[in-house]
Amino acid sequence: MRPGLWIVAIVAFAAGAAVHPVLDAQPRGRQVVQPAKFPATGLPYSPGILVNDTLYLSGQLGRDPATARLVPGGIEAETRQALTNLGEVLRAAGMDFGDVVSVTAFLTDFAEFDAYNTVYREFFSKDPPARATVGASALNLGAKIEVQMIAAR
Repeated sequence: MRPGLWIVAIVAFAAGAAVHPVLDAQPRGRQVVQPAKFPATGLPYSPGILVNDTLYLSGQLGRDPATARLVPGGIEAETRQALTNLGEVLRAAGMDFGDVVSVTAFLTDFAEFDAYNTVYREFFSKDPPARATVGASALNLGAKIEVQMIAAR
């Protein structure tokens, strides 16, 4: 490179650095997805992060959107509500359960695995996503289940 071009490159780089401050470290296309109808927990997380065509959904408990408390009724009610809440995040990102490619579920009691699957099939009746189910000794609020997902267009 000729000596004069080095100076132009350094000036251009410095000008670019001033336009894009180091504190703005979000990757291009990163967008927080916050549905209007969603439990307000006050916790430091985003319900979903959309990066290009991939949506990363935070783990959700079976919280009632109106009260942010666990719904009564045990594993089936909690599973249904957790998946319903995740559905709100999907819709806010312009997606649906057909876009889900991976699910991770955390259960506090594997004796309730069949009941969990009964409700899960209501949401994924055909061509279900890849899935892992993990045993957990405890979940927030004494929940029986937490579900997280990844979806892609």
